[in-house]
Amino acid sequence: MEQSNRFNSENFSIKQQYLTPFERKGLQKILEEEDLPKKYRQRIQIMLLADERKTQSQICQLLNCSRVTVRHWILIAKSGEVHNWNAFPLGRPKTVNDQYRERLKELMSHSPRAFGYPFRRWTAQWLSKHLAKELGIEVGVRHINRLLKEMGLSTRLKPVEVVDSTQSCSNSNPVVISDLSEVLPPNHSL
Repeated sequence: MEQSNRFNSENFSIKQQYLTPFERKGLQKILEEEDLPKKYRQRIQIMLLADERKTQSQICQLLNCSRVTVRHWILIAKSGEVHNWNAFPLGRPKTVNDQYRERLKELMSHSPRAFGYPFRRWTAQWLSKHLAKELGIEVGVRHINRLLKEMGLSTRLKPVEVVDSTQSCSNSNPVVISDLSEVLPPNHSL
């Protein structure tokens, strides 16, 4: 009876291993590469540690990474997809390209009315909607504002038009720009 228990526990431990000896050697060899990006190295280490029967918590502590990351790569190992360790790109996919940035800059240089909208100034929300319709790339309002800031633009500021003091407006009232200290009498009580 003792032998049958040992046999069952051996079968159980074999099922706990996710990697074949060939996969294990292959992953260990990849780890020896010096120029392997840190995130790729982490993926491989997670799968190897899981194969050594380390728990998610232990792996998180050893590698200083999140449970979600560990869980994902353990599932990859369990499903026999170890060979796809580098098939998943690193980080968040980049959706904003140079064409998107150029079009955003171009839109900001024109009134929304030129594109059939009833308002005078762009908002990040309308820029996002317009660009999603036009280019098929959906970007959040906060990211639109971030892109505008990077380009030195803003939806909050009205474009500044420089008016020569000798030029007159359409209602024949001249616009004069001068130093306020010359116009206002000094107020010593301030």
